[in-house]
Amino acid sequence: MIAYQVTINGISVTASYSEQAVDEIFLPLLRKLTGIQKKKGRRILVMLAAPPGAGKSTLLSFLEHLTNEHADLGNIQTIGMDGFHKRQEYLVSHTVQRDDKEIPMVKIKGAPVTFDLKHLTESVKKVADGEVCGWPIYNRLLHNPTENALTVSGKIVILEGNYLLLDMAGWSDLKSYADYTISVSAEENCLRERLIDRRIKTGVAPEAATQFVDFSDMPNVRLCLQKTVAADLQLRIDSTGDYHIVSGGLDEGY
Repeated sequence: MIAYQVTINGISVTASYSEQAVDEIFLPLLRKLTGIQKKKGRRILVMLAAPPGAGKSTLLSFLEHLTNEHADLGNIQTIGMDGFHKRQEYLVSHTVQRDDKEIPMVKIKGAPVTFDLKHLTESVKKVADGEVCGWPIYNRLLHNPTENALTVSGKIVILEGNYLLLDMAGWSDLKSYADYTISVSAEENCLRERLIDRRIKTGVAPEAATQFVDFSDMPNVRLCLQKTVAADLQLRIDSTGDYHIVSGGLDEGY
């Protein structure tokens, strides 16, 4: 196993990836993306969709690490959709139905309805068109997005998010902007345990962490597992955290 340590959203994360996954999935994937970009001769946009708790940000950080270690790989730039949360003041002042109750939208922050899909779509189009453009990130201290925190300029841009391949009105249009798509899935209880553990590491008491995850996160997990459309490459995480290919080839044909 290859241990990889990185700080994600202020939390120190240590992930382990098997040498088999690196040699048979990650490096071939990066070579494939490099080949697609060279063949098309322009920026390519890759979308990676996975449910909460699947380790999207950590995986993309590791892929960036791999590109820095292998001269034959094109450099990738990774961005996320979390910067498109609706603003906190909007979420606090608006309500939504959940379990036949009307609750403040902020209580389910992270659900599809709490994102600014119009703004996300407009920004995705700019990236797909090859523009050098600003990109927001989510500031966990301010509980709000920071606009234009990043500049998108890479030739291989990987966008990660929970709902990028969601089979729902509006969301399903996003896939048309991607040159290549990847999905990651895992067993529901495995994701629940990872989410609870992650929340505890932020200083939340175990009971409160469990309550939050079950009410707020798990409906989103189930939605992603049930409503994510097929990607060009479909991966699955097993109970040990290792990656396996479910479908999709990584041959040299671009």
